[in-house]
Amino acid sequence: MIELGHETKRKPPFRYAALARVGFSDTDAQGVVYYGRYMPYFDLARTEYHRHLGHLDIRGEFAMRAMNVEYHAPARFDDLLEIFVRVERVGTTSVTYDFAAYRYEDDVLMATATQTVVLISLPDRKPVPIPESFRTQIAAFDG
Repeated sequence: MIELGHETKRKPPFRYAALARVGFSDTDAQGVVYYGRYMPYFDLARTEYHRHLGHLDIRGEFAMRAMNVEYHAPARFDDLLEIFVRVERVGTTSVTYDFAAYRYEDDVLMATATQTVVLISLPDRKPVPIPESFRTQIAAFDG
């Protein structure tokens, strides 16, 4: 299995990060990453984090509930970004993730974010409880 991420101790409390290269189509007329293009970077990090944990025993799918982003510095075409991710909280039916995106070459903070996703049953689109096995996997990795 190929992962686009890796375990890390560079930015505690984060223990996992994924890499993404800024493409030309990610930039705006000012030559910097368009603010909306950070969401796919954060989604990539979350997906790779889940891949790293292995099979997650969930019956349903995660749906985005909320996202908050703060922009700290402009990323530009061809910058290599290291996007750190961790689980901040596991609720009854939701999970909240923290993110921090740094430019790899000089370790400058580009953006921070939180995402809250809700586990839903696909047939009826209703929230369902987060399984104990998911909580155990997260706790074993992130503490």
